[in-house]
Amino acid sequence: MADRDRRGMLIKNNGDEGVQVSMSSRTLEIGPGEEKFLTPEEVRDPTLREALQERSISIVRPATEAEDEVIQERLESDD
Repeated sequence: MADRDRRGMLIKNNGDEGVQVSMSSRTLEIGPGEEKFLTPEEVRDPTLREALQERSISIVRPATEAEDEVIQERLESDD
């Protein structure tokens, strides 16, 4: 099977309360109706996948290449 070009994702909190997702790379605090970008690596995080299964958050759409680059730069500058 060929390697896939993995993309990040835009996720959204669909609920009426804030959601906290503690991934191995960082902890996301997502307010009601708020959207956040994830890196391709974070998309595969088991804690995130569990939150998606519980439907506390949902995937809006894949990130574009430009959005992937921006989120990666932001995370690197936060270190």
